[in-house]
Formats: sequence, C-alpha cells, structure tokens
Amino acid sequence: MRLKSIMLTLLLGLITTPALAEDGLNTGDTAWMIVATALVMMMTPAGLALFYGGMSRYKNLLNTLAMTFVSYCLASVIWMMWGYTLAFGSSKGGIIGGLDHFFMAGIGVNSLSGSIPTLVFALFQMTFAGITVALVLGAIVDRMKFSSWIVFTILWVTFIYCPIAHWVWGGGWMGEMGALDFAGGNVVHINAGVAGLVLSLVLGKRVGYGKEAMFPSSITLTALGAALLWFGWFGFNAGSQLAADGVAASAFLVTNTSAATAALVWMFCEWIVTGKPTVLGIASGVVAGLVAITPAAGFVNLPASLIIGLVSGSLGYFFVAVVKHKIGYDDSLDAFGVHGMCGIWGALATGLFANPAITEGKAGLFYGNPGQLWTQVVSIVATAAFTAVGTLIVIYITKAVTGGLRVERDDEIQGLDNTLHGERGFEIT
Repeated sequence: MRLKSIMLTLLLGLITTPALAEDGLNTGDTAWMIVATALVMMMTPAGLALFYGGMSRYKNLLNTLAMTFVSYCLASVIWMMWGYTLAFGSSKGGIIGGLDHFFMAGIGVNSLSGSIPTLVFALFQMTFAGITVALVLGAIVDRMKFSSWIVFTILWVTFIYCPIAHWVWGGGWMGEMGALDFAGGNVVHINAGVAGLVLSLVLGKRVGYGKEAMFPSSITLTALGAALLWFGWFGFNAGSQLAADGVAASAFLVTNTSAATAALVWMFCEWIVTGKPTVLGIASGVVAGLVAITPAAGFVNLPASLIIGLVSGSLGYFFVAVVKHKIGYDDSLDAFGVHGMCGIWGALATGLFANPAITEGKAGLFYGNPGQLWTQVVSIVATAAFTAVGTLIVIYITKAVTGGLRVERDDEIQGLDNTLHGERGFEIT
C-alpha cells in the first residue's frame, strides 16, 4: 500500500507540476491569455466587420468588410515590426517606447511578461491595435478611397495609437500619473471615436445625406456582429487582467451586466420616442454598454456596472438620435456617438466608482479619492486633444500621398463594392 501511495504521489506531481509557476511562468494564465487573444482577434474581422457591414448600404457592404479586414491585417504586421516596441519598449520621457524590440528583437520563446510569455502579451496587445483603427472606419464608410484608407491606417496606428498605448499601458506619463484605463477607454474608444469624428468632418457628408433614406444593408448581419463582439469582449476585458484570477472573473461579470443593461435602456428609450423597439437599437445598446465598461472593468463592482450600463445606453441613444442630427455632421455608423462619448463616460465612471475591494489601491471619488476623478478628466482631455490634432496631421499627409481622400462622386453614387472591388454583396432584382 505504501508503494502504491508513493507511486500515486509521483504521478500526481508529474501531472500537476506544469500548471504551477516555473521561473515565473504560469501555464493556467498562459492558456487563458491565448484564448482571450483569440477572442479579441475574432472581434475585428468577424464581429466588427459584420456589425459595420450590416449597417452600411447594400452597395458598400463588401467595401466595409474589405476595409475592416485590411485594418486588422495592416495593424498585425505593423505591430510586430515596430508598433509593439513603440508602445511597450523602454520609455523615452514617458512619451514613446524605444526601438529595443524593433521587429520583436530580444523577445524569444522563453521571454516573460509577468506570468505569461511576452509573445502572448504582444499578440494580445496587437489585437487591440487592430480593432481600434477599424473602429475609426465606422465614421466614414461609403465615401473614402480604399488606397487612402490603407495609407491612413499605417500612419495612424504608428503615430497615434502607439503613443497613446505607451502613455497608458507602456510606462508612459499617463499611467505614471495614475490614470485608470483597464482595457481601453482612452487607448481604444476615445481615441477611435475622436479620430472618426475628425476624419468624417474633413471628408464631408455623403452624397444625399439628410435628403434621402440610407437604409442598412442587413440588420441580421449587424445583430450577428454585435453578438460576436459581445462574446469577444469577454477576452477584451477579462483578458486585460493578464491572469486567470478573481479580478478577471469580476471583469467578465461587470462586462456582461453593463452590456445587457445598456441594451435594455437603449431599447426602451427608442420604444418610448418612436414607438418601435428595433433590433438595431438593441444591438447598438449592447456595444454602448461594452464600450463604457471597458476602462472600468477591473476596478468596479456589480452595482456600478448597472449604473454604467444605464447611463451609456441613454447617452448613446441621445447622441445618435438627437445630437448628431442637431449638429448635422455625418458620422456614418456613429463611431463618435457610441465609442467616443460612451468611452468618455466610462473613463469618468472609473474615476467615480473604482473600488479598492476589487483592485487594491484603486479608489474613485465614491470610495474616498476625489483626486482620481480629476486624473481621469486630465487623461480624457489629453487623449482627445492629441488624437484630434494628430489625426488631422495624418489626414493631410495621407491626402498628399494618395492625391485625395474621397472617392469620385459617380463611384459613390454607384456603390464602392462594384466600382472599387468589382464585386457585389447582394444580388438586387
């Protein structure tokens, strides 16, 4: 019996040892982060492509998908060549990372970031760069040249996304200041929303905007895209803990709760105002709630997530249904109204509701730290200002390189699927 006990103990040791930390590596954390990375990857060429594609007009469905796909492809290559080192290389004055990891130099299969391989961390962060620039696309579908979008993407990821990612997550000045952004309120959503607004204003309104109906090509595709985004967002937010632990579980919980709450609020707002609860409204509410909880996910509890979802659902609806039409700007798929405004609210809410019982030492106004709210305001203003000015510069460089940003009027009227790609998403009879 004693021999059997010894053999059983040795066998269990062989089985369980790989799951324990070895030289800092934790295989449980690593497995979770590989899954989380795959979930976030799916959000762009699957979730966002369908979400945006379904909202675009039938004659521009494939163009929207193509621009989303190429955004992710370009960001993937840029990130591994020079984007990662600009965001996470050794800090140069808190402004930008150094070139010590140019082309991933110095990072091998045994390199670690915390308890996970650095290669996994780099891949996880790559997916964030890919979806951020793709979100900008929502403001300008139907009217931007494909070639110009490619040049814009390369420049924008390099000179706008990477510096802000460094400021917040890579050892830059904003993180050192104490700004809280768990999974991308500033880095992803405010950044993309403001960039989309600037780009849409420079491009101008679509032909016929405000004078003719511009129906979505397929609400079915949009609803499916929203569902995939919701699913992938669990990797986005819970994965940002970079560990399989209680904070990741809490982030998962509040992410789902905020999304569900915002969807219901948007639905009821629309139902009260128009008399019809639309599928598009429900799907938009889901995304609004996901956006708003993103910066707060690892810092707030369940009651706070309900409030965040309630405000984001009503705020998103108000900007999309009222403010945009009052001002008259043409943000095609409401990148600023949903991502910009709900991202700002989420960053502010983090300064209000950050709970030290969730993440020790991270407290907001309602937990005795009013200074955190001011820090969040500074981070929001700095991000918006840098993005607005930087994106404007990128736009004019792109214009100079490509000879113009906007497609020809006749091409826009006919539809970009046919004129730019020689394809059709739908057979119209």
